[in-house]
Amino acid sequence: MNHFGDRTALVLVLLICALSCSRWETASSAREEVAMDLGSIFPMPNSRGRNMLQNGLGAAPQMGWNSWNHFGCQINENIIREIADAMVSRGLSAAGYNYINIDDCWAELSRDSGGNLVPRSSTFPSGISALSKYVHGKGLKLGIYSDAGYRTCQGQPGSLGFEAEDASTFASWGIDYLKYDNCNNDGSLPEVRFPVMRDALLKTNRAIFFSLCEWGQDNPANWAPGVGNSWRTTGDISDNWSSMISNADQNNAWASYAASGGWNDPDMLEVGNGGMTTEEYRSHFSIWALMKAPLLIGCDIRNLNSDTIAILGEKEVIAVNQDSLGVQGSKVSSQGNLEVWAGALSGNRVAVVLWNRGGSAADITANWGDIGLKSSTVVKVRDLWEHQDWPSSYEGSLTVSSVCSHCVSMLVLSPTSG
Repeated sequence: MNHFGDRTALVLVLLICALSCSRWETASSAREEVAMDLGSIFPMPNSRGRNMLQNGLGAAPQMGWNSWNHFGCQINENIIREIADAMVSRGLSAAGYNYINIDDCWAELSRDSGGNLVPRSSTFPSGISALSKYVHGKGLKLGIYSDAGYRTCQGQPGSLGFEAEDASTFASWGIDYLKYDNCNNDGSLPEVRFPVMRDALLKTNRAIFFSLCEWGQDNPANWAPGVGNSWRTTGDISDNWSSMISNADQNNAWASYAASGGWNDPDMLEVGNGGMTTEEYRSHFSIWALMKAPLLIGCDIRNLNSDTIAILGEKEVIAVNQDSLGVQGSKVSSQGNLEVWAGALSGNRVAVVLWNRGGSAADITANWGDIGLKSSTVVKVRDLWEHQDWPSSYEGSLTVSSVCSHCVSMLVLSPTSG
């Protein structure tokens, strides 16, 4: 046997391995450095130690539809069935929207002799259980509304003192989601009243998404992560620019408290209701997506124009909202009405929204130091609304020219080095 040849071959193998390992470690170190830099700007969910509600729901922000913004109290079972039909036929369920949520005004004004909630016979004559079966038959889920008070905001019976009974009723009807409001209560703190319904829902052994709606009055981000799957951080949204940006700013203050299992909620979407321009609705949807806010459609999806369908169905923007890392994006810099919002994504990527709140077109620049990247990092850029990859790579900063008034440019940056 040629032992000299064997030793030479062994040395060559070890040398190749060493070089390969060195290259792998260098690339791995670069990836870790990018991740560490992102973590310095955007607090990572697994570093915050939040005790999230353990009901197996809310891994990503909820997506669906709610009746209130468009219909108010003017709802009935036929509308809900038609909304479920449209959710499927318009391609929204395929885009990820799966909850059909009935808001206030579905119940009779009095409980029955056994103390049970009763669907309003004039508008829901078939009952909620039958409606649930219809919605489930479409591959969707049904949500309902109640209140941690004696009466709901519109005067139907609330669940205060009836938590166990109502949770059992909802489960028996096949309910998948509960929006829980805060009107007409006994004056006690919401952090005392809301956990009672949480416990009642858990005891039903049915997976029911628990959405808290106390309007952010008692800073629910401080106590709600172990109580609900989402919690309102704001008052009710209205279908206008001022209300939308106000809710965005209020929600932004609590960015570090959101994580998989529990999300900040700046209220439902107004996209498609007619009070804002197409560009303003695109801004609304972009910021809600970046903030990991619930994407709950609030318009009449039976009658959508092409612009509204294009916004609500934009899969690349939805993917930012549903990203597995679960980091809420936030406002990272502003110069007057020109703002940069950003958030970390899986794969060491960064989502960036350049937002012009001003009255005329303007250039907006995102600097790497503001969005969690090292100045030497080189990135590829994807424009989500234009569905285009930028032809060049960028290092240190990037600028979008002439962002129109009340418009956004929404980008995903993917580091290639640095």
